[in-house]
Amino acid sequence: MREVTASLFSQVKTTDPYQAEFQQAVQEFLISVDKVIDDLPHVVYHKVLERLVEPERAILFRVPWTDDDGVLQINRGFRVQMNSALGPYKGGLRFHPSVNLSIIKFLAFEQTFKNSLTGLNMGGGKGGSNFDPKGKSDTEVMRFCQSFMTELSRHIGADTDVPAGDIGVGGREIGYLFGQYKRLRNEFSGVLTGKGPLWGGSYIRPEATGYGLVYLAAAMLHDQQQSFEGKTCLVSGSGNVAQYTVEKLNALGAKVVTLSDSSGCIYDPAGIDDKKLAYVKTLKNVTRGRIAAYADTFTEAEYFPVRQPMTENQVWNFPADCAFPCATQNEISAVDAQHLINNGVKLVAEGANMPTTLEGVELLQDQGVLFAPAKAANAGGVAVSGLEMAQNSSRIKWTSEKVDQHLQRIMKGIYTTIRDTAKQYGSEGNFVDGANIAGFLQVAHAMIDQGYV
Repeated sequence: MREVTASLFSQVKTTDPYQAEFQQAVQEFLISVDKVIDDLPHVVYHKVLERLVEPERAILFRVPWTDDDGVLQINRGFRVQMNSALGPYKGGLRFHPSVNLSIIKFLAFEQTFKNSLTGLNMGGGKGGSNFDPKGKSDTEVMRFCQSFMTELSRHIGADTDVPAGDIGVGGREIGYLFGQYKRLRNEFSGVLTGKGPLWGGSYIRPEATGYGLVYLAAAMLHDQQQSFEGKTCLVSGSGNVAQYTVEKLNALGAKVVTLSDSSGCIYDPAGIDDKKLAYVKTLKNVTRGRIAAYADTFTEAEYFPVRQPMTENQVWNFPADCAFPCATQNEISAVDAQHLINNGVKLVAEGANMPTTLEGVELLQDQGVLFAPAKAANAGGVAVSGLEMAQNSSRIKWTSEKVDQHLQRIMKGIYTTIRDTAKQYGSEGNFVDGANIAGFLQVAHAMIDQGYV
């Protein structure tokens, strides 16, 4: 790295020594920006990079709630408001035992550039809690959400900060959170996205991240004079993003053969068709079961439990043409990347946030695999969240067809932007560089225009 970027990364490691995920996100970003920083003396002069890695505001709070046995429980809540240069802070809430300040900061940092790529007026933020909704009753989840929102409501608003869902936060949780905000503030506003269509939500919002992921990957293939017709695909995860990724891949003629959760993965060589996908949606969204049950129901499938110690992710060790990591961060290591290459994968598009390690990304790119980074590939969710905000502001609900048309346009536009930016700055075909540089430039220019705030 050049002196300015190397010095900044050293500073981040010194300032935040235990925030491994945040350091990884900053490092990946700086590797790309390092290639163009000499052409941006005004960015260096105004210390845009130094300001970008510091949140505008980081909020940490306790969340007391009572379980069904009447026992008081305490969790920790977070909201990191990273950057508002382009608009209100925008980013999801994650409820998962692994949540800590490092993870929320990395997600908020990535969100800043992802939102920039959509072309919509949204800044970057992220939040959540180390609360685990798995195994909790609806009333326990409701009591937790109400306590969480009681504090969070002080810091958000339709023109200030607009959270959405993420891992562990689906339609149920958004409903409880919205209800408590409305109760506290006595207002019905677009303070959250991912709401139910009957009470201010947008059509296509649940599908948006998965659909958008496939739309962007299809644009990549189109540039290679290819399509998804007849292609075999690996998908990790089995939640919202994975489900709708499979749905759209099926619609475009692909065959998906894997899904996973934290307990293991299933491999179905016959393909997870729409009938089987409907079973998965019921399993994960209604009964909240484990993916192992899939192999009990569809006997042609095989279940592979997570190996301990976990040195590789089994879901990536099957023959395929394309791979879509849709579970969580760092699920594709260098070992997993080599498995993908050995099994014939030619395209990887990230549906989760930062699911590939730096070493894994480098290996895939070196071997000529088409690689779409998360900040571009999974921007469909926040893009439709932005469209939901627009609908809330106008008090008009768009049709599913109109929202989907806008989503397709935005995702194709993101691909064109990252492709052309990579070529413009001497990294043709490197969509990681294209996404980082394109997202960064818009935020940087806005920050310079608005002064030292």
